[in-house]
Amino acid sequence: MSDHASRTGSAQPSRRNFLKTSTAAVTTGALAANLMLPTGAYAGETNILKVGLIGCGNRGAGAAKDALSADPNTKLVAMADTFADKIELKHSQLKQQKIAEQVDVADDMKFVGFDAYKQLLATDVDVVLLTTPPHFRPQQLQAAIDAGKHVFAEKPVAVDAPGVRAVMETCKQAKEKNLSVVSGLCWRYHYGKRAALDQVLSGGIGDVVSIQCTYNTSGLWHHDRQPGWSDMEWQLRNWLYFTWLSGDHINEQHIHSLDKMAWAMGDEPPIKATGIGGRLSRTDPKYGNVYDHFSTVYEYPNGVKGFASCRQQNGCDNNVTDFVMGSKGICNVFGHKTVDLAGKPLWKYKGENNNMYKTEHEELFSSIRNNAPINNGEYMTRSTLLAIMGRMSAYTGKTITWEDAMNSKENLTPPKYDWVSMDVAPVAMPGVTQFS
Repeated sequence: MSDHASRTGSAQPSRRNFLKTSTAAVTTGALAANLMLPTGAYAGETNILKVGLIGCGNRGAGAAKDALSADPNTKLVAMADTFADKIELKHSQLKQQKIAEQVDVADDMKFVGFDAYKQLLATDVDVVLLTTPPHFRPQQLQAAIDAGKHVFAEKPVAVDAPGVRAVMETCKQAKEKNLSVVSGLCWRYHYGKRAALDQVLSGGIGDVVSIQCTYNTSGLWHHDRQPGWSDMEWQLRNWLYFTWLSGDHINEQHIHSLDKMAWAMGDEPPIKATGIGGRLSRTDPKYGNVYDHFSTVYEYPNGVKGFASCRQQNGCDNNVTDFVMGSKGICNVFGHKTVDLAGKPLWKYKGENNNMYKTEHEELFSSIRNNAPINNGEYMTRSTLLAIMGRMSAYTGKTITWEDAMNSKENLTPPKYDWVSMDVAPVAMPGVTQFS
């Protein structure tokens, strides 16, 4: 699947000043394809694509399962994570699934620690699944491309603008090296969503007038702090709740909604965003420093406005929907249908209801085997920056332009790291932040 045409913005991509020491490993990813591998093209004469999983949380294990389920000619041969217990737990769980025979991870292919991803990338895996906390994505993606690996990269791809610019540059390098980079923005691989957005982009509802996207859910998981955990370990095991690791939930979760908004606009960036947000229910210190609600208005050069809201609060109504309003009708993106301005049906998708999680990996594997690389770099970086500029606006109380966001030097990496003792300086609550 190719990217829609999109503007690069005025800023020149620059290399991020990454951590000088090793980073954590990935938490989610998977791949697969139903096409047979040409004999000898990969993994000798076995037709097997070797997969390495970097990050062994629930998301990573689920993605690995989807990947192996999608293609019998794949094997999971390596796993990496900061914590040994996570590797062992997910390895055991995968061995209890129907894809158990495709899980072939020897003990010496289980890599633990902050440099675990480097050790995995030094092996002969063909594809890596990058699903560690988003903070680590830019550095690990760069390392994977440098190692000549095809990549599935979970969303979002960064937590700040320097990270986005680094990923943009890395994706250019992937194109030059003929390597695939598939994004975990999974709705781009859902047949019904593809058809619905094709209706929008082909003029089926006329000119786009406005967009409403909502991602209101309940609270998510949390791991209580255990005796002996350093600040670093506590934060890594609860990465959702720390902006430096997740980018806040507007970036980590709401990006799915913002990505569909971007898709409907042909992946052209907005000119500015004005947002609000805060913490109403997640006030306990155990929830780190992220907000529990955001509301952002994005304005495009042609005057179209996108109204985006997200919430993670218990006891409230949940709502995950997207609507694109046009001059001739309305597209219900999740309903896979359009109506005219009087509510009369115009179009409804009647095709296959596919498993998008498997499809993204099927298409990745197919691209590798057919030497037709996929590179989702353009939209996955721009959608990540959409989320970041919304967060920047909410945190500062200022309207943020696309140029503000693209050129921002704000780096969320904590000022103090001690990777030996796994300690980190305390993280303050979000407040007025310098972004220029």
